[in-house]
Amino acid sequence: MNFADLGLSPDLLKAVADAGYTEPTPIQAQAIPPVLMMKDIIGIAQTGTGKTASFVLPMIDVMASGRRRALMPRSLILAPTRELAAQVAENFEKYGKNHDLKLALLIGGVQMGDQVKALNEGVDVLIATPGRLMDLFERGKILLNGCELLVIDEADRMLDMGFIPDIEFICDKLPESRQTMLFSATMPPPIEKLAKKFLKNPKRIEVSRAATTNKDITAFKIPVQQRQKRETLRWLLRHDQVETAIIFANRKTTVRELNKSLQSHGFASGEIHGDMDQSSRIKELDRFKSGDINILVASDVAARGLDIKGVSHVFNFDTPWHPDDYVHRIGRTGRAGAKGRAFTLVAGDDAEAIANVEKLTKSEIPVFGKKDVRVELVEPDSKSKAKTDRGGSGKNSEPRKAADKAKPEKRAKKADQSEKPAKSKAPRPKADHAAEDAGEWNGPVPGFLDVSAC
Repeated sequence: MNFADLGLSPDLLKAVADAGYTEPTPIQAQAIPPVLMMKDIIGIAQTGTGKTASFVLPMIDVMASGRRRALMPRSLILAPTRELAAQVAENFEKYGKNHDLKLALLIGGVQMGDQVKALNEGVDVLIATPGRLMDLFERGKILLNGCELLVIDEADRMLDMGFIPDIEFICDKLPESRQTMLFSATMPPPIEKLAKKFLKNPKRIEVSRAATTNKDITAFKIPVQQRQKRETLRWLLRHDQVETAIIFANRKTTVRELNKSLQSHGFASGEIHGDMDQSSRIKELDRFKSGDINILVASDVAARGLDIKGVSHVFNFDTPWHPDDYVHRIGRTGRAGAKGRAFTLVAGDDAEAIANVEKLTKSEIPVFGKKDVRVELVEPDSKSKAKTDRGGSGKNSEPRKAADKAKPEKRAKKADQSEKPAKSKAPRPKADHAAEDAGEWNGPVPGFLDVSAC
């Protein structure tokens, strides 16, 4: 099947082809035709399945005809976070370039002036977070009685963030004759109840079992002590062929401190969390997308909705408190058929959380072992392997060189002095972990990082 089989217009097909896509994903193939036929749908799909395009593409054709009116958007997409809303807007701009559709983005953290101006001029597609939409509605800056189409995206995340009362209020203000689409990775009872109340005879589409992990992602857990997490993380970043990575932590303070630590060790990293204003968050995301930095440390504000191509790794510095968040976190890699790797550092305090993750996904996450290491571990006294390249091929890897007969301390010093810098935009300081680089590091992860046992 190709996109032409789905009933999309020639102008839209051209935009899809220009974006480099030829075949629809399963959720797109099943959702686009009923949306074009103006049916309500419930879409249950895990992250990274092309869900956003499954409603953006048909909406562009549905909205292609009609007249804009001041203060009265013709369609509304509700997203739980600013990042997800901005991502949806990017999709509309990419696929709608051959259509005369006016888009407005209502999110917090930015000035209201431009948003109010856009509403006054009339918009075809309004993408909003519930908080900012409710604020403008209460100020009388927006009317919802002209909305023909509603999309509720990431409904389970809306539930987690306490937005369900706002969603119900907004739905009550919309015309009963509207078309409604609801998308969610999981369908807990409150979301089922919401769908039953506001959707009419919806077509239910489920492309994979809820709360499963992407088959293109190879996931591991690594038992460590809490104080050893940073050192273990740095070892993995240097040795597992990391090209680009997102590192998730549970607390905003941890995000800030971890990013500062990585930068002090020479990694090209940035951070994104809820305490940052919108412009700063967008700036960091742009730096990550452009390659100025290749590591992004994030709180769960960035766990859903971000569609960044080429993320090779996801690291859970902390096991997420909510098991659903694990699926969404690691879903930032292994997208669009690409392979990805995900690591979760499990300290004593994480034991219950990782057990809940494995219960939800109905699968045990394997422990990372020697067979899974992507770089050859060299015995410290081996003459034949002393000059083996100990680094991976990622941006934060470096060639290693060790002396054959020197004492451990001298070998560490010599290796430190003889390193050749990798082609990285932010090479780490030469003095960092010299013993590790020389083959003497008995690291924090039991067994496979103990090179003396290899």
